[in-house]
Amino acid sequence: MYNQWALSIEDAKQIAAACRACAEQNGWNVVIAIVDDGAHTMYLERLDGTQKASSVVAVEKAKTALLFKRPTKAIEEVVKAGRNVMMILPGATPIEGGLPLVRDGQYVGAIGISGVQSFEDGIVAAAGVAHFSTLC
Repeated sequence: MYNQWALSIEDAKQIAAACRACAEQNGWNVVIAIVDDGAHTMYLERLDGTQKASSVVAVEKAKTALLFKRPTKAIEEVVKAGRNVMMILPGATPIEGGLPLVRDGQYVGAIGISGVQSFEDGIVAAAGVAHFSTLC
């Protein structure tokens, strides 16, 4: 199906700003990655003091959330339940912190966060999704 609602760079910046505000409020150093509906990086921001590897991890979490059409936590939970074969799926990063961006049933992009504990990454990503829901 044709995607009638695409993320703009301004949308990506606003979503990232909501993520950054959440991270800063909690004193968390993270990387924020926003990908478009083709899983291409639109926006990447590494807060001061965040380990460099988180730049790669955040993008991979965002890609996973988009390509598998589900939060990365869902894949992590399946692995935790013993289905370890999920860890070898091409393009799967089974670590909480990636959330898809869905508008009118269409997957228009995703957020990936990395830098703190995975459940904290998930909290930051959720702040971005909450802001996304307010965009027209």
